[in-house]
Amino acid sequence: MKDKNSRNTIIVRTSVIGIIVNVMLAGFKAAVGLVSHSIAIVLDAVNNLTDALSSIVTIGGAKYAEKKPDKDHPLGHGRIEYLSALVVAGIVLYAGITSLIESMKKIINPVEAQYTKETLLVITAAIAVKIILGRYVKKKGQETESGALVASGTDALSDAAISAGVLVTALIHLYKGLSLEAYMGVVISGFIIKAGIEMISDTIADILGRRANTELSQKIKELVSSEPEVLGVYDLFVHDYGPGRIYASVHVDLPDTMTVEEADDITWRITNRVYRETGVILTGIGIYSHHSDKASKKVRKDIEDIVMAHEWAMDMHGFHIDDEKKELRFDVVISFDMGQNDAVKILSEEIGELYPDYDINIVPDIDVSD
Repeated sequence: MKDKNSRNTIIVRTSVIGIIVNVMLAGFKAAVGLVSHSIAIVLDAVNNLTDALSSIVTIGGAKYAEKKPDKDHPLGHGRIEYLSALVVAGIVLYAGITSLIESMKKIINPVEAQYTKETLLVITAAIAVKIILGRYVKKKGQETESGALVASGTDALSDAAISAGVLVTALIHLYKGLSLEAYMGVVISGFIIKAGIEMISDTIADILGRRANTELSQKIKELVSSEPEVLGVYDLFVHDYGPGRIYASVHVDLPDTMTVEEADDITWRITNRVYRETGVILTGIGIYSHHSDKASKKVRKDIEDIVMAHEWAMDMHGFHIDDEKKELRFDVVISFDMGQNDAVKILSEEIGELYPDYDINIVPDIDVSD
């Protein structure tokens, strides 16, 4: 991904272009809509104006996200972009609701629209501009990994489809004499409301914390497991503090014959390689001691057979046995459709029957990455 300064420059520049284009489109459409008494065109203009306002909020979020880490926010201010996206979603939803109300009023008290060929020309030009703008903004959003820009670009392409609907309505009125403007206004309002709800849902999911990106998590696991001494990679947690600010932690299985110095050397190599190739900072690498003696391997195999016989058991790792203290411990990844306490109780009873003299400690894990 591009460096942060370059990324923010592209986001701001792209957003400014979006503001200028959307304000111009809103002005043209509003003028045409008012002259022709078309509520559909006026609402299409309002939609463009909310897009411009969204771009302004996106710029504000990108600028604030540039602030350096401080005492109160040691990991930076990157997550402000999610909050700005939530504000944008609120603006879009509000615009959709008010548009729906105005459209319903026009259905109850209709006003005859007066379309001309010039009106159709303006709408057609607006569709072409929106398609070009949408493709451009979406491309820049993908290049910079900016969810706000990708959403804006997708929204612009949707606006082109909405404007096409307005054009069809105008053609029907012009050549068939049917007045469908208010009803098209309801349809447009529905699209705007739907977009607002989806944006709110997506942003809340980002704030709450999504499952780690599959491609990224797989890449990290591949890099970690590529070290010859690593016998297994588990418990990858990825923490997103805004675009370009990703931290992670992971557990690895290492031979129980390895010294602390050797373990320290390998974790250093892993941390550096992951950062160089993905930009992700590994804040911690936990170590599981992998037993190499035959007796321990047999016990592990016995227990693994019991655990993995259950459909809700997705993985078992972190196995450790202490024959002197008579202790057994391991982690089990449990699917979300099974209660963790119930799973631990079932496994403890089954394994206890096989190894009654041992104190069994099972750590339930959740499936957080693919």
